Parts: sequence; C-alpha cells; structure tokens
Amino acid sequence: MKMKTLSLLLLAVMAQTAQAKDITIGLNSDPDALDPDTSTTMVGREVYTSLFDKLVDIDQQLNIIPMLATSWGWVDHNQGLVMKLRQGVKFQDGTDFDAEAVKFNLERSINLKGSRRKGELSVVKSVEVVDKNTVKINLTKPFIPLLAALADRAGMMVSPTAVKKEGDKFAQHPVGTGPYQFESRIAQDRIVLTKFKGYWDAEHYHFDKVTFLPLPDSTIRLANLESGQLDIAERVAPTDIEKVKSNPKLKVIEATSIGYNGIIFNLGYGANKDKDMAVKNPLVREAFEYAIDRNVINQVVFANQYIPDNQWVSTESDYHAPNLPVPQRDVEKAKALLKQAGYTNGVSIELMIANTSEATQIGQVIQAMAGEAGINIKLKTMDFATTLQVENKGEYEAYILGWSGRVDPDGNIYSFYGKGAPLNENGFDDEQVQSLLDTARTEQDVAKRKALYAQAMTRVTQLRPWIYLYHPKWQWAISSNIKHFTPFGDGMPRLRDVE
Repeated sequence: MKMKTLSLLLLAVMAQTAQAKDITIGLNSDPDALDPDTSTTMVGREVYTSLFDKLVDIDQQLNIIPMLATSWGWVDHNQGLVMKLRQGVKFQDGTDFDAEAVKFNLERSINLKGSRRKGELSVVKSVEVVDKNTVKINLTKPFIPLLAALADRAGMMVSPTAVKKEGDKFAQHPVGTGPYQFESRIAQDRIVLTKFKGYWDAEHYHFDKVTFLPLPDSTIRLANLESGQLDIAERVAPTDIEKVKSNPKLKVIEATSIGYNGIIFNLGYGANKDKDMAVKNPLVREAFEYAIDRNVINQVVFANQYIPDNQWVSTESDYHAPNLPVPQRDVEKAKALLKQAGYTNGVSIELMIANTSEATQIGQVIQAMAGEAGINIKLKTMDFATTLQVENKGEYEAYILGWSGRVDPDGNIYSFYGKGAPLNENGFDDEQVQSLLDTARTEQDVAKRKALYAQAMTRVTQLRPWIYLYHPKWQWAISSNIKHFTPFGDGMPRLRDVE
C-alpha cells in the first residue's frame, strides 16, 4: 500500500515537473520598443501577446471576444462605447486594473509624443469613468472599427504606476496585465518573460519562463528547432515546409494571414507628384496585371504554400468580396492595352523591392513575365527600412509591399485609400471609394458593411492603385512535444493551454 502511494506521488511530481517547463520561441527579427504605444513591428506584437492583455481579443474566426472587458455595447447613436471590465485583475507590479487605468491608457495612446496609436484612436473625444468597473469611450462620430483597434495594440493595457515611475524608460521595464511578466532583454539576443502568478487566468498558462530569440535567417531558425534549441520557430520558409513535415520530431501549424502582399503604384504623390510616369495611366496598370500570373509567383517563390488573390482581405474572411475572380494572365491583352495607352513599343517601369531573398525572387519573376508583354521592369533594390522611407517621400514608381493585416477590413484599407490618410503614399483619391469607406466606418449592420466593402473593392480592382498578389500563411514549425498550440490569422502566438 505504501509503495502504491509512493508511486502515485512520484508520478504526480513527475507530471508537475514535466508541466513546469520553459519554452523558447524563435522570431524572425528583434522587436522594437516594448511599448504598445510606440512600437510598429510585427514581432513586437508577438511578444506583447504574452506580456500585455487587451481590452478585447479575437477567436480563430476573427470574432471579437472578451478579455479585460467582459461585455460592451454601443450607445448614443454609435458615438459611445460602454465597456464592463473584468474585476480582480492586477498589473504585474500589483497596481489595480480598473476604469481609471483604462482611461489613463487610452489618453496616453492619444496624447503621448511619438504614439503610433493616435490614428487608430483619432475619433475618441473623451474617456469617461462611469464607475470602478465601467468605462465609456465617447467618439466624435460613429466608428465601428474601434473594437478591432482595441483587440490590437491600442487596447493593450500598461501599468499607470510603471509609466509614471519609468517615464521615457518604460519600454526598458514594461509592465502589463498579461500571463507573463518582463524579466530581461539583451538587444539582438533574447527577451525573457516569467510567469505572472497573480494573473487572473493563470491556471491556463503552463510555462514558468518564455524566451524569445531573434533569428532573422529562416534556415538558422529551423536548424535551432531541429537541434532542440527552440520549441517553436515562426515564419518558416515555404520551401522548407515539406522538410518539416517529413521530420517526425516536428510539425507544422498554419493559418491564412489576414494580411496581404502586393504592388503599390505612385499615382502622383510626394517627390514624383508631377513626374511623367507610365504607371499613372490606368491602362498601363491594367496591362501590368494581365502580364503577370499570381499562380506562377506562388509556385516559384513559395512552393505553392500561399494564397493567390486580388483583394485586401483574406479569402477566409467574411468580407472577401464575391464575384471578383483573380484575372488570368493574358499577354496579348496586356500588349493591346499598352498600345491603347500610347506605348506601341512597350514601356519601362521602375519596381522598388527590399533586398531580401523573397522580395528579390518575386521581383525577378514579375520582371520575366512582364517583359514578355513589353513591360521592361527595372528592379530598384535597397534595405527594407530605406524602402519605407523612399515610399513615404514618394520617390518611387512601383513598390512591392506587404501588410500584416487587421481584424476589421477598415484596418486593411482606410489608411491606404482615405484622402490624406497616414499610409496613403501613392496619392489615390477617388470620391466613390472614399464615400463607401466612410459609410462602412459608421455602419453597425454586418451585412450592410459587407456590401459597402464589396462595392469599394470592385471599384479598386477597376482603378488598380494597388495590384494585390497573395495572402501569406502564418506557418509555425514546432516540436512534436508542444501540445495545443493554436494558430490565428493575425500571426500572434497565444500560449493559453499550450503545454
């Protein structure tokens, strides 16, 4: 009897020890500042998912679900959002999470010098504390996409106490309400988080320590996973997927991204506003689209792993417009369109790309296909950060660019197509599209919003300020020992229930 009891105790201890394991995740780059108000990187959001809770979150179907807010409702003709807050929640420094903390956070996001959340919260007029566990967000006008913004960095809550204590150095000692708290960071080497035992949902988080390692080379990330130095490696190269699948010690977990990649054309913006460029002619842009084959790009560059498409939302999104098929390649039609545009002997277009192997391959494939239709593509290559600066100044003609995507379609389009919007860096200005997007922002009825975005997408496919190419997949290679890791379209590694 004693031996049986001892064996049971030993098994229990072994199970507990096995469960209390550390986990190491390989990222494709080093995040910027660990402050949701000032950061811009995708990998930063991946770390934040463990460090900061948000007011609301999403499920795998991209529906808004409770997190720090347990319920909410629109009032005042959709110009007010009332949120009931989860009670008993603490920040990792012991500060209470309540309505005052929400007010502090949203006002910081709006007023902080250098905040990258100002645009997402530009319609917020005031934040009102109704009571300790209720907050009301008053808007200057109806803005239904606000909930989606609060499911991202604009809704991440930081400790008011820590902000007041650390000031500009908050990012060096970040404090949130998430399941894991900040321990240390060595730039370009690692970020270490430890389990926050006071977390309101702690029983669903099973690791004592989470370590993020920035490893920009996908081959090196995979090698580290194969050797056991990593438990999870993000953004595996599509050409390595079959290799991972053939390894019994590894597995692939994937989800279609809510983002997209495409080609943006300068229609008259910035430094090139008055420059005579062929891409300003809509017939040339149409010829460009008919000269390329999205399936060939997917096959040659991505081993058929990605999703060729011509829209700004995922093919799995409810907002993906029907009856807008991807145009098939037609070289003769492309040639005819060029002649119609006045380019009888062909045309030259400068295409800017980042100096990554992936962007270079895409550029070369497009260059080869377009050349057959009489479009001479001149590739202009530079590092990614510089391409963004060049785009911002308008010193480009065409540019291959990706967007990580947002839950609400407004986050994928308005900033690019709205007149004077922060990411409208090609000079697109169309009254019909503007009206449709403005109306969709104020419409709460989902069916009506779908119809509005479908009309806008139809118009955009005719004008082609962008040519959308594909939706990537978030492809994670993980050790077969990792259980219950669930992929989401926003690419965030959620560790709830992962063992």
